[in-house]
Amino acid sequence: MGTLAKLTSGGQVTLPKEIRIKTNMQPGDFVEVELDEEGHIVLTPKKLVNASQAYFWTEEWQKGERKADEDIKAGRVKKFKSATESVKYLEGKV
Repeated sequence: MGTLAKLTSGGQVTLPKEIRIKTNMQPGDFVEVELDEEGHIVLTPKKLVNASQAYFWTEEWQKGERKADEDIKAGRVKKFKSATESVKYLEGKV
């Protein structure tokens, strides 16, 4: 069983400290509130992303990040001593 929290007259609930720590929540963070099919209230911590960084969190970009991580783990990478050397490699001149 979980910890009890009391609803204030203003509709506020204080999340228990251990939950805030485990979810890395800080004052001012946002929480998505949903009601599931069984009538349970589900709170999901959310972080806002600067609009200039939003591309990074698209599914397409994250798919590329996962592929890059797999390539690195599998050793499918090549290191270069300079940018010029890398361009020559890409142009097939090495």
